[in-house]
Amino acid sequence: MFFLFPGSFTLLETDGGWLTSRHAALAEDGSCTVERRDSSLTYAQFIQQYAFSRPVILQGLTDNTEFQAQCTKDQLLARFGEHLVRLSTANTYSYHKVDLLFQDYVDHLLEPQDLASLGSETLYFFGNNNFTEWGSLFKKYNPPPFRIPGTTGAYSFGIGGSGSGVPFHWHGPGFSEVIFGRKHWFLYPPEKTPEFHPNRTTLSWFLDTYPFLPPREKPVECTIHPGEVLYFPDHWWHATLNLDTSVFISTFLG
Repeated sequence: MFFLFPGSFTLLETDGGWLTSRHAALAEDGSCTVERRDSSLTYAQFIQQYAFSRPVILQGLTDNTEFQAQCTKDQLLARFGEHLVRLSTANTYSYHKVDLLFQDYVDHLLEPQDLASLGSETLYFFGNNNFTEWGSLFKKYNPPPFRIPGTTGAYSFGIGGSGSGVPFHWHGPGFSEVIFGRKHWFLYPPEKTPEFHPNRTTLSWFLDTYPFLPPREKPVECTIHPGEVLYFPDHWWHATLNLDTSVFISTFLG
């Protein structure tokens, strides 16, 4: 479980210069029911044991030290601060889009999730990347070496404040790596639809619904740290919750 500490926020300096106010409710990692595998995992084992059946956390398969160095706050603002980024609403369907200077997003919107705001009222930078402008950054990223036969990878880069995230949704398989911060994942297999409202935030679901779920209704879950990669199979329901200000990149397979 996470632990709710008294007081509203605790200030801390995160790696990469991403100063954030961490939500009091999100001070601990929480439980982990996803298996972690190191670089000894072979491609054949990945396909047989995980690719079509269950999530797994991969450790040590790639070295993204150089990419991480390019993703510090100072580096990203120096290179992309005056570039427009496309923000999406942090609800299940993410149907509303807003273009904003990256500098303005960091200065004014990269804050802890407002408990009173709906996901449909919260703007979040993830996906919808301009690959022409950000392509030089993505070239530094080393994606996980595994692929599902017949698929190719597409990147989705994002930065979210503490308590932000996307509520339950599903799509094709993919990998998600944390560069700075921590991201908690909640997952359900395709045949088990979670109880949630598509316009409420993951944080409100975590505070209002998650604590009262009976054991058999609990999700598969885990917190991903910098350098770790979560793989999720096709059509698995998942919701994300950034425990700190988090910088992350996903590789969607399709």
